[in-house]
Amino acid sequence: MPELPDVETFKRYLDATALHQPIGKVRVGAPRLLHGITPQGLGRRLHGRALESTRRHGKYLFARVDEAGWLVLHFGMSGRLQYATASGQLPQDAELLLWFENKAGLAYIAPRKLGRIDWSGEPDDYIASRGLGPDALALDYARFRDLARGRRGGVKSWLMDQGSLAGIGNLYADEILFQAGIHPGQAVAELDDNTLQALHKALRRVLRQAIEARAEPDAMPRSFLLPHRHAGARCPRCGERVAAIKLAGRTACFCPRCQPG
Repeated sequence: MPELPDVETFKRYLDATALHQPIGKVRVGAPRLLHGITPQGLGRRLHGRALESTRRHGKYLFARVDEAGWLVLHFGMSGRLQYATASGQLPQDAELLLWFENKAGLAYIAPRKLGRIDWSGEPDDYIASRGLGPDALALDYARFRDLARGRRGGVKSWLMDQGSLAGIGNLYADEILFQAGIHPGQAVAELDDNTLQALHKALRRVLRQAIEARAEPDAMPRSFLLPHRHAGARCPRCGERVAAIKLAGRTACFCPRCQPG
């Protein structure tokens, strides 16, 4: 599933390719992904206007459409964006296709049909309506510590709770905990100030480095667990076998030596 680094990469891609180009035609290939707006309504909002700027919050990408409002994209399990200078080069069965008047085009592709396409007047109102917590990369330590205090349950589940921290999913929760040396099942309430500081520092470092690598596993630092994230692989730090356990229905991969329980 695309997580914060992936969506930030999509944001930068859209910024570099598709802004300030009037939209000549809109095609919605998967109407069931639309929420709160019909395909015809979306077409009317977009036609003749341009995507002017973008904003990301957690796993959501917002694109401002002149003064009409904001197009909101969530990428589900495997979504992505594709731009082409000739719209015929884009997959015509994409879930959302924008043809620009200059003959270029932008496709929102969600092969498993698990994405989400919304319309919003203001991003902050939308974020509140979805019950999203603060963006994980925007948190200073004081706010991070306050969110952790009084929290029940395991630390990995907390990191992945979008109502607490927006943007972190299964893969990057494992990486952050590996870099901080914390077992994924450890209770949040058991983390002292020093451990919380290490966790916050690891969170910021991992997300920033992943963004620099454009969220491509092969481009991650060699010290990252991500390229070795499966049971039986060797820990990049100590050589121990990576373990996998189920926590709250999700697989957690970790190094038993570097992240003792």
